[in-house]
Amino acid sequence: MKIGFLFVGQGSQTVGMGLDVYQNYKSSRDLFDSVSLDFDLKDICFNGPKEKLDQTYYTQPSLLVTSLAISSALKEEGIIADVVAGLSLGEYSALTYAKCLDVISAIQLVSQRGEIMSNALPLNMSGMAAVLSDQLDTIKDVIKLVQKENIGLLEIANYNSPSQTVISGENKALEYAIRILKEHKIRCIPLAVSGAFHTSLLKNASEELNVVLNQYKFNNPECTVLFNISGESETEIKSALTDQICSSVQWVKTIKKMRDLGVDCFIEVGPKNSLQKLVKQIIPDAKVFSVDSKESIKQMIGEIYG
Repeated sequence: MKIGFLFVGQGSQTVGMGLDVYQNYKSSRDLFDSVSLDFDLKDICFNGPKEKLDQTYYTQPSLLVTSLAISSALKEEGIIADVVAGLSLGEYSALTYAKCLDVISAIQLVSQRGEIMSNALPLNMSGMAAVLSDQLDTIKDVIKLVQKENIGLLEIANYNSPSQTVISGENKALEYAIRILKEHKIRCIPLAVSGAFHTSLLKNASEELNVVLNQYKFNNPECTVLFNISGESETEIKSALTDQICSSVQWVKTIKKMRDLGVDCFIEVGPKNSLQKLVKQIIPDAKVFSVDSKESIKQMIGEIYG
C-alpha cells in the first residue's frame, strides 16, 4: 500500500483542534509544549476564541502545529506517508513532515508568512469564495466580465476539484461575481479567510516573503512532496513557495499526480474534513480518510488493516 498525506490549509481551523491528540499521544503533546511564540498557541487552538483563531497571524502557526501533531500521532501508530502535499498553508506542514524544514524553523517561517499576508491585505477589503460547480468556463467568463466592467480584481485562487473552484479578489468584484453566478444557478460559499489569497494582490507580499525564505535552509525531502503551483515535485523550493501565495493552487493536478505515483490510500491530516470530499470528487473510487483524533486514527487503521 502506498500512502499519501494531505495537509489542510487556512479555513480548516476550528476551536478545539489538536486537543484530542495532545491528550492521547506523547509526541503530539511534546510538539505542542515545545512551541514558544508571542501568544499562547495551545490556548488559541484548544479554547479560541474563534474570532482570534481566524486571524491569519494566529491561524497559520496554529494549523501548522496541529497538523504536525496529528501526523506525529499517525507515526506513533505506524502510519508513514510515501507522498505528501498540502493545500496552500498546508504545503509548509508537508515540507516539515518531509524534513525539508525543522519544526522550529517552520513555525517561525509560517508566523512570518502570516504577518506578511496580514499586512498585505487590509481587513474587510477582499476575500474568497468557493464556487460549487463544474461549469469552469462560466466561472472564467464571469471573471472576464468583472475585469471588463472594471469592478475590481478577481482571479481563480484554487482549482480544488472538478466541481469546486475558489475565486478570490476585492470585495466589490467578489460580490458582483457571486451575484452573477447565482443568476446562473451556481452556488457560492464565502470562506473564513481574512483576504484574497492566491491572487496578484499578493505579488509584493510574495517578494517580501522571498526575502524571508532566503534566511532559511531547506533540506532535500525524505519523501516525495508535490507543490501547489504545478501539482508536481519542484527542485527550487524557495521559488515555489514565493510564487505560491500569489498563484493558483493546482489541487486537481496534485491529487491526480499522487494517483499516478501509485498512491492508493489518501489521508487528510488536520481538522474539519475538507480535503476528503475534494479527493472523492477528483477520484471517485479513491480510498480516503480524514483524521484528527485517536478515535478517527484507530477507525482508519481498522478499515485499512482490519
